Amino acid sequence: MTDVSTTQGALPESPAVRILRPILACAIALGSLLWAANFYRAVGLLFLPEQFLAATFATGLALVFLQYPAKRGASRARLPWYDAVLALAGFVTGWYVAFDFADISIRLFEAPLKGLISATILFLLTIEGLRRTVGSPLVVILIFFMAYALVGHRVPGALQTREVQLDRMMVYLGIDTSGLFGLIMLVGVTVVIPFLFFGQLLSSSGGAGFFNDLSLGLMGRYRGGAAKIAVVASSLFGTISGVVVSNILATGVITIPLMKKTGFTPAQAGAIEATASNGGQLMPPVMGAVAFVMADFLQRPYSDIVIAALVPSLLYYVALFIQADLIAAKQGIKRVPDSDIPRLRPVLTSGVIFAVPFAVLIYLLFWANKEAELAALIASLVVAAIGLLFGYKRRRMSLRALYDALVATGIASLDILMIAAAAGFITGILQATGLSFALTLLLVKLGGGNLILLLVIAALLCIVLGMGMPTIGVYVLLAVLVAPSLVELGFSPLASHMFILYLGMMSMVTPPVAIGAYFAASLAGAEPMRTCFIAMRFGWTAYIVPFLFMFSPALLLQSTNVTETAIAIATSVAGVWAISAGMIGYLFRPMPWWTRAGLIVGGACLFVPDQIAPWAAWTDEIGAALTAIVVAYEFLARRRLAAVAAGPDF
Repeated sequence: MTDVSTTQGALPESPAVRILRPILACAIALGSLLWAANFYRAVGLLFLPEQFLAATFATGLALVFLQYPAKRGASRARLPWYDAVLALAGFVTGWYVAFDFADISIRLFEAPLKGLISATILFLLTIEGLRRTVGSPLVVILIFFMAYALVGHRVPGALQTREVQLDRMMVYLGIDTSGLFGLIMLVGVTVVIPFLFFGQLLSSSGGAGFFNDLSLGLMGRYRGGAAKIAVVASSLFGTISGVVVSNILATGVITIPLMKKTGFTPAQAGAIEATASNGGQLMPPVMGAVAFVMADFLQRPYSDIVIAALVPSLLYYVALFIQADLIAAKQGIKRVPDSDIPRLRPVLTSGVIFAVPFAVLIYLLFWANKEAELAALIASLVVAAIGLLFGYKRRRMSLRALYDALVATGIASLDILMIAAAAGFITGILQATGLSFALTLLLVKLGGGNLILLLVIAALLCIVLGMGMPTIGVYVLLAVLVAPSLVELGFSPLASHMFILYLGMMSMVTPPVAIGAYFAASLAGAEPMRTCFIAMRFGWTAYIVPFLFMFSPALLLQSTNVTETAIAIATSVAGVWAISAGMIGYLFRPMPWWTRAGLIVGGACLFVPDQIAPWAAWTDEIGAALTAIVVAYEFLARRRLAAVAAGPDF
């Protein structure tokens, strides 16, 4: 997702764009918020959800061609005639579908001409809109699937599909609820946008500043405090925004220079910020927008998703925190200078009130069982009231800031709308052609019945397919391509979807297209590829833990055996600590290679779930014993070195 603050800089000079841009952006955001409040039904405006989605998508298409020039990254100094035509075509076509949806959908299988023309225009505009907002990777994937749908019936073997006529295919994709205006678009418009508004208001009201200052106050006084500040601040901010690049830009401008100032190398500073920001979208209680999309895919309460994410996110940040701490100890990096650390009491006095909207949000989602969009709307109103009445450090939010938050939300939602449209088209293609079933058969054939090998293949697909896309786009794509195959193989739906989310999100820091790591490297002035590889090491648990919870429900808190769950969590945390220390090569002192290897092996044994194989029942005991021996040896060696350094005692 592209952050609104970095898309175009100043407002475009074209009068048409300057006038229409905020109007359309406000219309998108306000329309979604009114839907969350059930306003339309309350005033007697009754229409189908698909009509609302079509109208919102039409407005979003028009705004895409007003906001983003044909050449990515170029400034919008004027509005070319072709962009005006594309914007008008998208607006008129989408609104026409909204008004005439009932008639077109009834005659869907007749492939009416008006439906065919409308669907074709929306499909072509979606391709161009995708290219302008999120880049080429998803465009290439969408075109590939569309082309395969037309020739797949001629492909011999496991990937052969059923034949579908082009005209029927286009109408099905553009009008049917299994295509463009299906579940993915519904979640994007009605759930994700209210949470985007919540995040925008939190930044405008001073909440983001409070979280940064709180992180400084809590962690700045410890060794390597700058890195720990980045971990805490990015996890807090990322759970709201769910957007890795936005998170890096919002917190990294403070934390990266601070890390470099205290002794971390530029590559280390960039990697720590990229890894911490990447994990924010896994961090309960909000988990960005992906959790709500997953809840709708699985048809499970949002609380189930958050509970399942608790332990994996804990392991992710424990590994990052431990590595940052041990690197600081190894390199002699001290605390943040006192001049850069705000006093904790004034920070809490000024900003503790920002805990209220989170408490409201959690209460509404978990105890009151309110719909996610309504909970986000109410929490947003609480944030707005706090910002207008109190603010942070006596800087209150203006009424203009509310308007700016609506505009920013509308623009930030464009990526979501385009991704949801592409995912809707791909979902429709998979269902119409039977390609999803063919992909499952192929995956089973490649794996040869070996579950571990099947998961490795699926993990590689997740990382490769996710390259160059924002996480919500990665998840939606993988949810329709890979997750069904894992479920068919016998894994639980919840574990399968968590698996693809964790592996897919690591594409943000995995070369060659590691967008998050590249942004952080740019801020840090570091070499991009080196930053990527360090970030991969910091986030190593996200490559390993998904394999573990596929076999161990306890790591997703899905086991009814409390003792089993407690042991699984305790041994996993111990394993993370041991492996992280072995990777860094420092415990109480710089470690020789053989004790590093011992810690890594011991940690790996602690990690292995008992359910993976009969022999795994003894790995915890072996790992605990080996880790304890290495730790004891290193502790005694450190004492011997200290005694030698102190000299003889006369």
